[in-house]
Amino acid sequence: METTHRVFAGDSRDLSHVADESVELVVTSPPYPMIEMWDDLFTGLDPAIGDALDDGDGRAAFDGMHDQLGAVWDELERVLVDGGIACINVGDATRSVDGSFRVYPNHARVLAAFEERGFDPLPDVLWRKPANSAAKFMGSGMIPPNAYVTLEHEYILVFRKGDQRRAFEPGADRRYEAAFFWEERNRWFSDVWTEVTGELQSLEEADDELRERSAAYPLEIPYRLICMYSAYGDTVLDPFWGTGTTTLAAMCAGRNSIGFELEDAFLEVFDDRIDDVPALSRSVGRTRLERHRAFVERRREDGHAFEYEADHYETPVMTDMERGIRLREARAIENRDDGYLVEHDPLVFE
Repeated sequence: METTHRVFAGDSRDLSHVADESVELVVTSPPYPMIEMWDDLFTGLDPAIGDALDDGDGRAAFDGMHDQLGAVWDELERVLVDGGIACINVGDATRSVDGSFRVYPNHARVLAAFEERGFDPLPDVLWRKPANSAAKFMGSGMIPPNAYVTLEHEYILVFRKGDQRRAFEPGADRRYEAAFFWEERNRWFSDVWTEVTGELQSLEEADDELRERSAAYPLEIPYRLICMYSAYGDTVLDPFWGTGTTTLAAMCAGRNSIGFELEDAFLEVFDDRIDDVPALSRSVGRTRLERHRAFVERRREDGHAFEYEADHYETPVMTDMERGIRLREARAIENRDDGYLVEHDPLVFE
């Protein structure tokens, strides 16, 4: 099996390189409005945003930033297939503007924007980022009532384009081989993820300014979402590509990918990470199998039996739907003028 991975240096408000209804899944984390590190980016897109911040008008700046994101959401509506899924990782912002402290609810604005475009909201996920702060409050400390809760979570908002699920041909191998284990389903489809922590991507070749912009979600997040909401051979789009974490996850998961990124420097750094993808994909797949076998042992120790056996791995499984699971590993990667070509083999695990 082969997958292709294209990354474009450009503005994600214009995804003209992507054909209508050609993407099955979007996994992305946009710049968060009213987080100060993104002020210059948004002001560059619309100088009125900078004027509003200078004038102490936080509400106007907030609205203007979400207007810019709205142009990207318009493009996602165009390129997603009917029944396609969009997963948007976003955090709220707390900020003092003109001496007034408040929260800016980015997740609520994104939710409203997708509903306005005809998407159906699906149950979302909260994941906790305990690395954010050692303190559990802001403001006046131990004296009521002017202390404030520290935000330690982000939202993964999930939307479906239209009101119908995607259709597959009966018994489609690319769907059944992409199944997840029963215990993975129970963990992944919980609405709170407490075992995934935030991290800073290490960019050894980046300069200090680029390193400041390198905050990214852990690989575990896009990898889970890709496994949860797509099948082998589907195409995953990340319009806010950044350090390329979504593309790495797609390579490990046997999906195609497309990314858009404004800064060329990120693309240059990503080339240095490609050689590690075969080993990374093998490690990800083997870890899933090792975790499953540990789950099997625990259930057997508790006196439970298994009715089904996996077709491709020497391990029992809980349900008939898991029997066809066949994980993939990236065997070889070719860096071509139009992107990356990845050759995948079925993962062999003794």
